[in-house]
Amino acid sequence: MTRSKFSGEKYNIMTSSRLPALAAIALAVTVIFAPLAARADTLQEANALFKQGQFGPALEKAEMVLVAKPKDAQARFLKGLILTEMSRQNDAIAVFTKLTEDYPELPEPYNNLAVLYAQQRQFEKAKNALEMAIRTHPSYATAHENLGDIYARMASQAYDKALQLDSSNASAQTKLSMIRELMGASASSSRPTQVATRSNPAAGKIPAPAAPAPAAPVDTKPVVEKPVEAKPAAVAAVEPKPAAAGAKQDAEKTVQDWAAAWSRKDVKAYLAYYAKDFQTPGNEARAEWEAERGRRINKPGEIQVTVEKLQITIDGERATAHFRQSYRSASLKTGSNKTLALVRRDSKWLIQQERVGN
Repeated sequence: MTRSKFSGEKYNIMTSSRLPALAAIALAVTVIFAPLAARADTLQEANALFKQGQFGPALEKAEMVLVAKPKDAQARFLKGLILTEMSRQNDAIAVFTKLTEDYPELPEPYNNLAVLYAQQRQFEKAKNALEMAIRTHPSYATAHENLGDIYARMASQAYDKALQLDSSNASAQTKLSMIRELMGASASSSRPTQVATRSNPAAGKIPAPAAPAPAAPVDTKPVVEKPVEAKPAAVAAVEPKPAAAGAKQDAEKTVQDWAAAWSRKDVKAYLAYYAKDFQTPGNEARAEWEAERGRRINKPGEIQVTVEKLQITIDGERATAHFRQSYRSASLKTGSNKTLALVRRDSKWLIQQERVGN
């Protein structure tokens, strides 16, 4: 599977280009991948088209290989990846399921199945598929990580149900907030397993489709903040209230710069965008929250965080930013709606509260 995670989403679907490297798992598998010249050329063409996003022509090439060699594991695996990118999840599930039956020693098809099941919110099936991947290949780190994300998603559902039955359950609310922060901190939505990605072909994985957004949290009373004290007239004359247009542009730049610092993994700069009175998602101590964010950001591999459809609302020294956040790494691709509550301090906009969802 791409290396997409359930913290959003982290699910890893392996790309077909990695299958040959699996020969060490079982000697018999190497025979499967013995290339014929014509078959190899056609499969390479299919891979190239797939990486270019030309899924229709790529599927045709893969089918050509399978006409001559119906049991070809590499071509079948690539076909499953192509179908996934074409949003033909049920067809992709059928391909990967048959691969697990014909080649039960390969863990990647199980991992990709888990990604697809997670997309359909069939978490029990996703869990079972990942357990099979681990049973087949105990040192398959991606499957272990994805399984953890699946458990987190299932726990989120359970706590959400508890709150629907008893909205005053503070313990369940706290646990739900912690899980959502865990799953959403990297993109606010994890996904189980990943597929080989055309954006990172060298890694042999495709970012898994985003996992379903978590159920909307039970409404809670907003935190009441102390009103900003009015400045004396003399100070106001020195620091006039910024014009709405200029303040909006500054706030927009702050949000974009915050995402850029995150993308380049500059933890110090990233954390500097948060106000001293920032409300941590799980009400944990600020030092603990910063340490956890630093660990997540500093995980190996590049990351990319982009902000789209940004809308800023200015209210004096406060601003609200609504946008669509996309997160991509070698092992995870996820997207979610996010809201930032900003406050202007010393001529700079800082994040005072961060929420996932509308």
